Amino acid sequence: MLFQEHRGLQIFQLSRNATRRAKSEQERGMGGSCAQRRPAGRRQVLFSFLLPLFCPALCEPIRYAIPEELAQGSVVGKLARDLGLSVLDVSARKLRVSAEKPHFKVDVESGDLLVKDRIDREQICRERRICELQLEAVVENPLNIFHVVVVVEDINDHAPQFRKDEINLEISESASPGMGTILESAKDPDINMNSLNKYQLSPNEYFSLVVKENPDGGKYPELLLQKTLDREKQSAHHLILTALDGGDPPRSGTAQIRIHVVDANDNPPVFSQDVYRVSLMEDVPPGTSVLRVKATDRDEGVNAEVTYSLLDVADKAQHVFSLDSTTGDIVTNQSLDFEEVERYTMGVEAKDRGSLSTQCKIIIEVLDKNDNRPEIILTSLSDQILENSRPGMVVALFKTRDRDSGENGEVLCHIGRDVPFKIHSSSKNYYKLITDGALDREQTPKYNVTITALDRGKPPLSSTISLILHVADVNDNAPVFQQSAYVVHVPENNPPGASIAQVSALDPDLGPNCQVSYSIVDSDLEPRALSSYVSVSAQSGVVFAQRSLDHEQLRAFELTLQAHDQGSPALSTNVSLRVLVGDLNDNAPRVLYPTLGPDGSALFDMVPRAAQPGYLVTKVVAVDADSGHNAWLSYHVLQASEPGLFSLGLRTGEVRTARALNDKDASRQRLLVALRDGGQPPLSATATLLLVFADSLQEALPDLRDHTEPSDPQAELQFYLVVALALISMLFLLAVILAIALRLRRSSSNATRGCYRSVLCAKSDPRVPPNYSEGTLPYAYNLCVPGDQANPEFNFLTSVDYCPATQDNLNKNSSSVLLANILTPSVEADKSFKQVSV
Repeated sequence: MLFQEHRGLQIFQLSRNATRRAKSEQERGMGGSCAQRRPAGRRQVLFSFLLPLFCPALCEPIRYAIPEELAQGSVVGKLARDLGLSVLDVSARKLRVSAEKPHFKVDVESGDLLVKDRIDREQICRERRICELQLEAVVENPLNIFHVVVVVEDINDHAPQFRKDEINLEISESASPGMGTILESAKDPDINMNSLNKYQLSPNEYFSLVVKENPDGGKYPELLLQKTLDREKQSAHHLILTALDGGDPPRSGTAQIRIHVVDANDNPPVFSQDVYRVSLMEDVPPGTSVLRVKATDRDEGVNAEVTYSLLDVADKAQHVFSLDSTTGDIVTNQSLDFEEVERYTMGVEAKDRGSLSTQCKIIIEVLDKNDNRPEIILTSLSDQILENSRPGMVVALFKTRDRDSGENGEVLCHIGRDVPFKIHSSSKNYYKLITDGALDREQTPKYNVTITALDRGKPPLSSTISLILHVADVNDNAPVFQQSAYVVHVPENNPPGASIAQVSALDPDLGPNCQVSYSIVDSDLEPRALSSYVSVSAQSGVVFAQRSLDHEQLRAFELTLQAHDQGSPALSTNVSLRVLVGDLNDNAPRVLYPTLGPDGSALFDMVPRAAQPGYLVTKVVAVDADSGHNAWLSYHVLQASEPGLFSLGLRTGEVRTARALNDKDASRQRLLVALRDGGQPPLSATATLLLVFADSLQEALPDLRDHTEPSDPQAELQFYLVVALALISMLFLLAVILAIALRLRRSSSNATRGCYRSVLCAKSDPRVPPNYSEGTLPYAYNLCVPGDQANPEFNFLTSVDYCPATQDNLNKNSSSVLLANILTPSVEADKSFKQVSV
């Protein structure tokens, strides 16, 4: 029944508070802007959570009222509903309550505020008339707090109780009717209606009971004498004093009063004042004198001797203060604490030897001193802060508390200036730590933020708390190559699959954001041929050659490599890699001139007999497909028919006469020339020069007929094979010609004279490399055969561009005639010349 009445009181209180808040909001014209008003829709829910950030002064805390001693698990109120949260939001936004002592908890399934621990109002609030428990409801996403006040209402769970079960009084028989004797009052820790209400005295004819009030509002009983006592008739009286509270049903406590009737002592002691007031600083040391009470008795002798004792003193005060029973001095036994007890109220009784007594009240006020440092209580803290967080993001919630009062309890908070954070005051004693600048994890991965709370006392006291805030990584840095561009030198003829270079890029981010992969995104090679030349390892950045490189085919190529991380979105960086293919001496010199004739015979150069020393006879022309020193050619004479007759240019390959020709020198000379390149080791080739000294072609012919070469079995065998093949070919050609001649005989009677000309240029040889820069290529030569000779046996090369018609022209140009081939006798009888160019 009692619980139902209190529950009804709670519902009435909630209804009254809700009505009051709604009326206040209507007067302001806000229309339900605070989180305590139950929203009607989703938009009002969002508005109710955002509004406390901007107008915390307009929002009142949510208030609930419950009776004390509720069973664990009892529902205090619909917290989630009053905050405008749905049941799903309770767990999603992590609704919880924070308090100094965990008396309450939140049901995650319904969002109701439940009782978690035993609630004893007398233990929690002691003598305070209004018992309120302050809570903070914390939600996340967004992070915010709401104030909740739970009013704990008293129930009649304590009966009035006297300090002593038996009260002994001595009353003189001479006491006049109407004399009052103050009795010790009973104590009831309950409040309001449940506190001490009245006293009752057992029925008797001599005494009655009067209830009076103390200056502090407390009630105490006074025993009044109704008629004169007669010790001879009755020396003792036994009464029962009953104290009742105002509960329903009321609870009571009793004490036995034993009255001993003594002889007359008709003057009780009298205090100098009824109430003594004194103020003490809370930091006074033990043994400090508080005051001295003084009572006088107009009697004389033994009846005038007064003794003092404490009455109606709380248990705490009995240990803090002591009273000298003879002098009335009150001193402190231990230190005072304003935060524990602000005021002490005590009763002092003065009694003479005749058992007459009187009482006074002593009120000791404890003055506050700034002896408590502010406290910083952390409510919520974010573990990780993204480095791209915008300024104003809430990092932590905390509150401050100072047990002192007045200016000593006013607290200000601040942090250092070298961190990108600041403190924002959201409501009284509640603060938010928010970001106040850009964050960069790569520069500062974590911050040690020290929050300092300072009160306004004199001197001020402070306290600090350090927070370690870690900055979480985002993918805001692209990989960076260690070089702006790469150039590598690779020797040619490398083995396929060999590593030719390695690139490396670093990413200062963390996790997948710093994992770098490599790829080839562009090249000056053809796209189809790129994969057959090079590849790159995606993990290590090592560049591999897929094939053996040839300097003569590809001297250099350029790649564009890309390094990209695994972030989302991924970031990338490009770098150029230039590969220079180095030359190796893998090509021997190749002779372009002199060359073999069309029929395989050697070419001859003709030298005038009157040639002076230094005359340019001919030039050995060669090329080397390599480059640099590997293609730097030198010319050396290996064999000579007449040593000393000719000189050879070491670098030019020019053959010149070293001296004039004399009669002893043979008209036919042979030079064997060696060509070496500048590689290590060097490669070489040989060329054979056949030279004829003659002033005209006719003069050179006998020498050419008489020219015999040293016998060589292998050469002779090849010669016979060639001759046999030539004879067979000639017979076949003659048969064809005769057949054609017989057919053409009737249609043509005149033979056509003409000069046929062809040109063979060594510079058109496709084997000449484009990088050849030394020496000169051979000239184009014309081969003219005179037609008036009866038995011509040889064809000659001449440097003229036309065929001469006379013998004189032939003699004029005989200095440049080169013997080309030894041919079979001609059957032509006309006087024209046949031209063949080589």
